[in-house]
Amino acid sequence: MSTQQYSFINQAEAVPDTTNMRFGIVVTEWNNDITDKLLEGAVNTLHAHGVDDSNITVSRVPGCFELIFGASQLAKHGYVDAIIAIGCVIKGDTPHFDYICQAATQGIAQLNTTGSIPVIFGVLTVNNHQQAEERAGGTLGNKGDEFAITAIKMIDYAWQLQK
Repeated sequence: MSTQQYSFINQAEAVPDTTNMRFGIVVTEWNNDITDKLLEGAVNTLHAHGVDDSNITVSRVPGCFELIFGASQLAKHGYVDAIIAIGCVIKGDTPHFDYICQAATQGIAQLNTTGSIPVIFGVLTVNNHQQAEERAGGTLGNKGDEFAITAIKMIDYAWQLQK
């Protein structure tokens, strides 16, 4: 193994060049007051790193469970290099929260292990609406920014392995 061949592993802080990178974003309609802000953060971060609107495809699905199908179809037909799956599940009084969080996590994990492009887990799983707001442009920043940086880095990672 040459050090240069695997040098990308040590570049934790660097944001790779986004030239020719294509991004798909699947975002839920459910809790859209939060997910729209996460989407805005992700798109703004992609733009800040030189990604043109023509290289960003946004599609909407009803809820977090549907993110799995939406991401799988976008990967299959969308001509993208990575997908950011954006959603927000807020805990309620029933076990629905647990089932949806578990299904979304497992489904997106399966897409990552069986698919050919990275799918970024951009689902907030919070106890209340305030926690969601804090992570969607509030006191804790906008997690959409982090999702976008992760997507850029994962495309670069996949491309480096193809060299």
